[in-house]
Amino acid sequence: MIDHYPSRQTDRASLLPRLDPVVHGTWTPQAPLTQEQSRFFDENGYLVLENQFDAAEIAALQAEAATLLAHPAGLKPETVITERNSKEVRSIFEIHRQNAMLAWLAADARLSEVARYLLADDVYIHQSRLNYKPGFQGKEFYWHSDFETWHVEDGMPRMRALSMSILLARNTPHNGPLMLIPGSHKEYLTCVGETPDDHYKSSLKKQEYGVPDEDSLADLANRHGIVAPTGEPGTVVIFDCNIMHGSNGNITPFPRANAFLVYNALSNRLEKPFGPATPRPDFIAARKDIEPVRPMAGPLKRRAA
Repeated sequence: MIDHYPSRQTDRASLLPRLDPVVHGTWTPQAPLTQEQSRFFDENGYLVLENQFDAAEIAALQAEAATLLAHPAGLKPETVITERNSKEVRSIFEIHRQNAMLAWLAADARLSEVARYLLADDVYIHQSRLNYKPGFQGKEFYWHSDFETWHVEDGMPRMRALSMSILLARNTPHNGPLMLIPGSHKEYLTCVGETPDDHYKSSLKKQEYGVPDEDSLADLANRHGIVAPTGEPGTVVIFDCNIMHGSNGNITPFPRANAFLVYNALSNRLEKPFGPATPRPDFIAARKDIEPVRPMAGPLKRRAA
């Protein structure tokens, strides 16, 4: 098994060239994105789609997310991640396997058809979660490339995956929105430090390995700048698996929440991790019972009923 993207193997970080396309599909007028949207995603590594869900659908999703937050006892305990030194819920993982409505959301054609087009393959859910960033208490997510972690700790072979963040609350410039370094997805920044066993138990609260070095981050930010997409509930932010991203803490009274879905190409299924001997558990990185997403059309609220 060839490691095309080695990381955490030396004492010095380096920027390696990306060996995979960003947009794997060939654009046609029948594509779920316009040619300009496809070009923007290819060049910048992210794309914002506004008004993808109507008010009734958003209200239903918000109610579902609030219910899961208020009654986490019915969920698999290991999938509920709290903040460090706090009982505040930070994330709930594997939501597409624990909640029917969020399973429907993952299959929704407005999302899954875009993923199938950009990745030019059948897709499956590599990871899903609800992210909560409560007012005053929500902590930051430090800068990182998802692919670096998915490759080293999960064994994802190539850059043929993407994430979608479905906003469930208003994202403003002040309440810790997602920040991205556009264009950073075209280089692979390696990280320093050997990954300890069971790293996920601490990294889901605060990542300490697979963290980019400050000099390289400053270089990327100075060359490409930083963007922080904002929007109303129902906005979808799509971003490439390798783009550098993070978010600040939320010290405002306005909570932030989003549903987070990772689509991976079926041909890019996980292999043996390229770092630690033991892979992360299935609720973080799906290996078992992999089923391709079958796109579902129609209003989300009707399917939820």
